[in-house]
Amino acid sequence: MSEHPVLPPESTDNESVAARLAREAKRQVAQGNLKKKKLVYLELNGCSGNIISLLNGSNPDFEYMITSMVDLLYSNSLMAAEGEQAVQRLFDLAAGDEEFILAVEGAVALKNNGMYHLVGKIGDRPVTGLEMAELLGKKATHVISVGACSVDGGPSAARPNLSQSVGLQGVLDRHIIKLPGCPVNPDWFLGTLAHLLMFGEPKLDDMNRPLMFYSTLIHDRCPRRPFFDQGIFAEKLGEPYCLFKVGCRGPVTRTDCPTRKWNDHVNWPIGASTCIGCAQFGFPDRMAPFISYDTTKE
Repeated sequence: MSEHPVLPPESTDNESVAARLAREAKRQVAQGNLKKKKLVYLELNGCSGNIISLLNGSNPDFEYMITSMVDLLYSNSLMAAEGEQAVQRLFDLAAGDEEFILAVEGAVALKNNGMYHLVGKIGDRPVTGLEMAELLGKKATHVISVGACSVDGGPSAARPNLSQSVGLQGVLDRHIIKLPGCPVNPDWFLGTLAHLLMFGEPKLDDMNRPLMFYSTLIHDRCPRRPFFDQGIFAEKLGEPYCLFKVGCRGPVTRTDCPTRKWNDHVNWPIGASTCIGCAQFGFPDRMAPFISYDTTKE
């Protein structure tokens, strides 16, 4: 028998934790036992992949969140306001007494005093993402880094990093809840937000990741794990065996992808390729190369 047996599937309760938290938050708000919190969703230097992932979420979906759980005060992609009116709202929040949760997607560009990423303008004055991250980050009741770029730079800070981008923690000297992933799974964000609304901050690991989503190595719950234990490895993509020898980063990456899955819980990356470690700190540079082949074999 293997010294490291495959762990049983995680319970349905754990897989649906985000949905259960969101439903309870909605019920508490409807009964008047819980007041909606205000949310600022700030998109900085990145590809907008996380907001797209959130919009593709289900059970609960993003619309459910912004109509039933929070008041969305600002979102680059979703708000009706534009131009100076939108940017001024951020300055008003930073100067006022309103309490809000700040969620930040994307890295913070530092080059030329942040000029490599602009949120907008007030008159002729450019407003940088760096300025907004610092102003709002100091004022928010809670700060959530959403996705790899916000957590520690991610692809935006990959070599040669011409914009000198860093993760949000690089410019904010305060406690930040970190949700690594490229992109983040919708459940990880919505579940964390619902937990904040009802119970406060969820239990975190020593890297500030919520344990309810980031406690287990992908490798330990991978459906290909029995092949690893028997020493049966794929030599090329498309084979059904363990992908460790072609570059899989599942043994060093902590998320619940194998049981939670993506796209309405239908599939996840190793159905067609290796895990590339997108939720691991240092992604992508420290996880490269994503695919490894033995070119000495015929």
